[in-house]
Amino acid sequence: MNHSDFEHLPVLGAGIGLRKQHFHELKKTDLPVRWLEIVPENFMNFGGFPQAILDLLARRWPVVSHGVNLSIGSVDPLNEEYVARLKAVLESTKALWYSDHLCFTSVGGEYFHDLLPLPFSYEAAQHVVTRVKQLKKKISLPFLLENPSYYVKMPGAEMTEAAFFNIVMEGADCGMLLDVNNVYVNSRNHNFDPKEFIRQLPLHRVGQIHMAGHFDRGDVIIDTHEGPIIDPVWDLYQFTIQAIGRPVSTLIEWDTNVPALEKVVAEATHAQGIVEKLGLAPSSGLKPPSPEKGEGNLTPLPSRERAPAGLGEGLEFPIRSPFAERREAVGV
Repeated sequence: MNHSDFEHLPVLGAGIGLRKQHFHELKKTDLPVRWLEIVPENFMNFGGFPQAILDLLARRWPVVSHGVNLSIGSVDPLNEEYVARLKAVLESTKALWYSDHLCFTSVGGEYFHDLLPLPFSYEAAQHVVTRVKQLKKKISLPFLLENPSYYVKMPGAEMTEAAFFNIVMEGADCGMLLDVNNVYVNSRNHNFDPKEFIRQLPLHRVGQIHMAGHFDRGDVIIDTHEGPIIDPVWDLYQFTIQAIGRPVSTLIEWDTNVPALEKVVAEATHAQGIVEKLGLAPSSGLKPPSPEKGEGNLTPLPSRERAPAGLGEGLEFPIRSPFAERREAVGV
C-alpha cells in the first residue's frame, strides 16, 4: 500500500466554510463548529470589519484555505503578486494547509471566472507537476488539489481522469482534496461509476474532503453548492471514507441561498456521525474551543501575526469569481 505525508494531516472532523452571512453569529455561537475553511481571495482586498472578523475567528478555530484563482493549469507564468498575497493570508490565519483546483482559470492574464478542465494528457500532467513544484518553493504549507466538476471534456485526453490525478499527485508530491459531490455530479453528467472512480484515485494522498449540494435539472446536474446534501451523495461519502480507511477532515460547502448557521452545522454534524458510525472517529491534537474561552484551548496553534500593511491595495487580478462557490464575498 502506498503512503504519504497527507495521511498525517490533522484530522479536524467536519467543518464549515466561512461565509459573510454567518459573521455575526459565529462571534458568539455555541454550536459545535469544529473548524473553518476560507476562500483567501475574499480577504486579499479587504480590511475593516471582514478582516477583524477573520482575525477573531482564526484565533477561535483552526483554519484552512481553499483558493479559486491560482490557475495551476494555466500556461501563464504563476502570478507572483497573487501568490504573495495568498501567502500573507495563510500566515495571517495560521492556516494548517491550503488548496485549489486542478484546472485553469486564466489565459494571457485574463481570468474567465470559471473552473476550466484540463485535457487528461501527459503533457498537461507534467505541466501541472512543474507548476506545483514552483509553488511549493514559495509556500511551505501542505498543498492539496481538488477534483473539479466539469461539463465538457477537453480534447486530447490520453488517460482517464483518475490516472491523470495519480500522475499529478505523485509527480508533484502534493495532496488531494476529494470533492465527493463533484464525483457524483461528473458521474451523472458523463456516465461513469463514481465508486470505481474513487477506487482508482490516490487515496493515500487525500487530506481533505468536500461535501455539497447540487441542482438536478434532469438532463444535467449543476454544481451549485446549495444544500441539503442528498442521500446518494451521503452514501458515496460513506463509501469514500471506507475506501480510504481512515478519518479525513470534511468540509460542508453551502454557497447558494446560504441558510442559518445552525442548518449548515447540522450537515457537518451528520458527516461527523457517519465517520463515528464507521468506528473512525477523528483523533486530533486540535481541541474544539469553548465559546467562553475563545482561543484559549486551541492547541497547538501559535500566536498570530497580522498580514502586511497595504494587503488590499492595487490588486490587478480578479479577487472573486461570480459562480456558486465564490458568491460568499465578504463585503458587508
